[in-house]
Amino acid sequence: MKTFIPILISLILALWVIAIAIISVQNATPVSLKFLTFQSIQIPVGLMLAFCAGIGLIAMAIIQPLWRIADSGDKPTFDDDAEFFVDDEDF
Repeated sequence: MKTFIPILISLILALWVIAIAIISVQNATPVSLKFLTFQSIQIPVGLMLAFCAGIGLIAMAIIQPLWRIADSGDKPTFDDDAEFFVDDEDF
């Protein structure tokens, strides 16, 4: 089972690369991104998708270790709450 997950991740990544390659070949028309008043230079759609996918992969590679650090912090213990759960049958 441990070898299945890396193979699945590699397969998904390979399918994304193939999809980007097919889209870039079929759509060679230049596009530009507009955000508020900013506008980028005109580049092909496939190249834009490749940049976005690459930036997304790099961002997730940076964010995932940070999530692990945040999750490994001090977790609250609920030992003090045990006194509130008293059996009412004894009274």
